[in-house]
Amino acid sequence: MTIETAFCVRERAREKTGDMLINIPILLVKCNLSMRGSYQKYRDEVIILLGTGLRISELCGLTETDLDFENRIINVDHQLLRSAETGCYIEKPKTQRGIRQIPMSEKVYEALGRVLENRKGTKQITVDGYSNFLFLNRDGCPKTNVNYATMFRGLAKKYNKCHEEALPKVMTPHTLRHTFCTNLANAGMNPKALQYIMGHSNITMTLNYYAHATFASAKAEMERLIAA
Repeated sequence: MTIETAFCVRERAREKTGDMLINIPILLVKCNLSMRGSYQKYRDEVIILLGTGLRISELCGLTETDLDFENRIINVDHQLLRSAETGCYIEKPKTQRGIRQIPMSEKVYEALGRVLENRKGTKQITVDGYSNFLFLNRDGCPKTNVNYATMFRGLAKKYNKCHEEALPKVMTPHTLRHTFCTNLANAGMNPKALQYIMGHSNITMTLNYYAHATFASAKAEMERLIAA
């Protein structure tokens, strides 16, 4: 195999991977919209994860007071974790970069509104002084990473039974955070702005997502700059 052929094969593989990342939002939304019953109720959580890039522990920790609907901002300054020994607990971000404000897109704004509407009348659980959590399990307790790991496995399994274009074998909430960041990188978002939104402690973590850009996007960007 020549160097040129090897390069083309590698780039085609990268493009295929990039396309899968870009298609995950479409596939997941189609999956949720097409299902009834238990899976339909996860639609808003999927939309919020895809539209914010939140870590799953940050999503689980969201409370009503973290939402500023007037300015369409999500305030992130804590996360909800669970220990087998002590149960749920609140933890602050490991670095100051984790404390941030995330703008609500129109879809995220609408999804959060539905979440608040659907949780009316539920009992309030307090964890380390925090209450009014947005996402509760069937027992009325705040959801944790374990709940979402199980949900995503079931979601992918059911979807793959019914569709030719399968979701990735490893499907976790972090897949959506990864997809969110990669899509913004491919769209040309300023790396420092993307670092802020993601809450990355250093710019290197953010720049690694730009490595998922495809050959096609790199070629288009070069042509755009040369033309200018």
